[in-house]
Amino acid sequence: MDIEKVNSMDFGEFVDVFGNVIERCPLIAAAVWSQRPFSDLEDLKKHFFAFIDALPQSGQEGILRCHPDLAGSELRRGTLTAESQREQSGAGLTTLGADERLRLEELNARYRARFGFPFVLAARFSDRAAASRELERRLLCPSAQELRTALGEVKKIGSLRLADLLRADPAKL
Repeated sequence: MDIEKVNSMDFGEFVDVFGNVIERCPLIAAAVWSQRPFSDLEDLKKHFFAFIDALPQSGQEGILRCHPDLAGSELRRGTLTAESQREQSGAGLTTLGADERLRLEELNARYRARFGFPFVLAARFSDRAAASRELERRLLCPSAQELRTALGEVKKIGSLRLADLLRADPAKL
């Protein structure tokens, strides 16, 4: 789809198409729609991320809480969004052995208890071993730093999802 198509979408279509750019946050797409017209993918992305950056910390943490745990209960129940399912599958997180799954569950629980939101990682840039290592590393980070890192991961995921929707080359993001 090209940017002209994006700019011509009515509100409902825009929210339907872009409502999961930021995981389970169609409200962001609804707010971004009013910023049309967009000049290109970068401009569209800028509006999504400006919305996130303008939120108070509680709102930013709320965005993080919309994300599922990696290889967590939503994966096992089959309730991941289609995008998260593809991303976790591509990173090998849908085919973990029992020991790997239990280790990730334990790390996810520790992370959530420490920071109050799930561990967020742009899974497309990772694999199962790297995801566990990164989770362990980030458990040691100060809270303010981890909030910034997690929001950076949300933006990476959003960039990739926007590139998918506009069929752009993710290497140029």
